[in-house]
Amino acid sequence: MPATDPKAFIERAMLDPPSVFATPEAVLAEDRLSKQQKIEILRRWMNDAASVSVAVEEGMPGNEDALARRVVLALQQIAGPLDLEHSGPNKQRGLPRDAVEPDGG
Repeated sequence: MPATDPKAFIERAMLDPPSVFATPEAVLAEDRLSKQQKIEILRRWMNDAASVSVAVEEGMPGNEDALARRVVLALQQIAGPLDLEHSGPNKQRGLPRDAVEPDGG
């Protein structure tokens, strides 16, 4: 990743994680991000992957299940155990904020 304005880099990562990072694991390796920023980026990536999974379920081509699993594993690496029993109230089954409880930030 070429050096860029740190604020622009973080904003872009938050808006569209795959445009900045090749893999969820690359988020974990990024030294310019705080733990909280990494968690938020991975949460957003998870929500995007869940939306694509719904599209696949509804007949659109693609497969995001493997990506969603990689995002969950990356989140678990940085935040510890996740509450995966309670998913979001919508069809996307996004990860609710309280599912990720970082240990002191």
